[in-house]
Amino acid sequence: MKTYQELVANNSDPEFVISAIEDYQGSNLYHWALEGEAYSEWKNTTITLYQKILYKVTGEAIPDKISPNHKCASNFFDIFNTQEVQYLLGNGVTFNNSGLKKKLGTKTKKFDDQLVDIAKKALIAGVAYGFFNLDHVDVFSAKEFVPFYDEETGALRAGIRFWQIRKDMPLRATLYEEDGITEIIRKNGTTSVYVPKRPYKFKTKHTEVDGTEFYDGANYPSFPIVPLWGNKKRQSQLIGLKQSIDCYDLIKSGCANDLDEASMIYWTLENCGGMDDIDLAEFKERLMTLKAAVVDGDGGARAEAHTLDVPYAGREAYLNRLENDMYRDAQALNVNSIASGNVTATAIRAAYQRLDDKCDEFEYCLNQFIQGILTLIGVDDDPTYKRNRLANETEETTMVIAAAQYLDDETILKHLPFLSPDEIPFILKNKEKEEIDRVVDKPVNNNGGDDNVGGQLD
Repeated sequence: MKTYQELVANNSDPEFVISAIEDYQGSNLYHWALEGEAYSEWKNTTITLYQKILYKVTGEAIPDKISPNHKCASNFFDIFNTQEVQYLLGNGVTFNNSGLKKKLGTKTKKFDDQLVDIAKKALIAGVAYGFFNLDHVDVFSAKEFVPFYDEETGALRAGIRFWQIRKDMPLRATLYEEDGITEIIRKNGTTSVYVPKRPYKFKTKHTEVDGTEFYDGANYPSFPIVPLWGNKKRQSQLIGLKQSIDCYDLIKSGCANDLDEASMIYWTLENCGGMDDIDLAEFKERLMTLKAAVVDGDGGARAEAHTLDVPYAGREAYLNRLENDMYRDAQALNVNSIASGNVTATAIRAAYQRLDDKCDEFEYCLNQFIQGILTLIGVDDDPTYKRNRLANETEETTMVIAAAQYLDDETILKHLPFLSPDEIPFILKNKEKEEIDRVVDKPVNNNGGDDNVGGQLD
């Protein structure tokens, strides 16, 4: 991939921008972004492209277009990613400054929603990018954004977002630099500047004579696009899991093919050596259409139907083994392990241990991303998360109540398993209001005491 220094050396030339896009499309990062998105959308490439092969006596390989070729794609990759994102971000992110979220998002692009979106894309491809666009965060996936990293510091200093509807349609690209944005277009083999460089924050005026013009603008203190890495290895979550997913799909599909073939009846004909392939085809067609055929008896021709029983126990056992191994390798939670019976809170915590370890690492990456966004708007705060964990609510609530005398109201509410972080400020506010109303409305006697306290009345 091209570097930031190469971009500067070429003066951000439009032709260089197009060449950087083409170079990026040949990179491993772009390949894994496409592959990861396909598996996330239940379009597992290995099983989708799988073709059964027949070999002639000469050794020539030809596609098998006769026997069943079921292609059963599994959804493990999306299940693992969705579980990790929703477990960590299902309750949103919380800041010490309660009004900070309004600065980070709008009604249509809420910060919590955008954070879930970028987190999912980061796990799929290994990285995704958040562009702080005046009052909200826009999300760019790795399949549509070309990064330019500094050769010396490794920091992200510039980038290109590109899109093209079809190969025969124009290629559009937006070059993001520290000092502004440039729109570029490639059409009919010609590359040109579509919209000249403008600042990130700008004001416009419109007149009938001059049209729309930029008359004032400003940029951010640093590059306003921040990368979110999916893990510390900085690689797609699909790496390492792809082989197991493909193996599962091929075994499952192969079992379906064998069951389909075994469901067919095949016939053996005795004393019919004079029949050729055409005669056999006519015999089978007659059976399929009329459901009957005439054969000679008394030692003459005889037809007998046969079926096959497919061994499946070994395949089923291995599919279960593969599934368990994938949950272990992906550090995911298999809910079947805690779905039966009245499981204790200790058993639930133990089942979540691997997922907690993985989310601890991802939380580190999320904190770096959020701090990068907060730096752009000049705010200092620390994000916190409440994990969306299944719980034995009765047992955990009992534990909190038992310790309530040693805790303040806010701590108690934070530890109750059935409350979300967003509910706690409203509950505390309502409790405070109820307390004030109770004191104000409390009857007072003429001696300044409560009305249930004895005293001499005037």
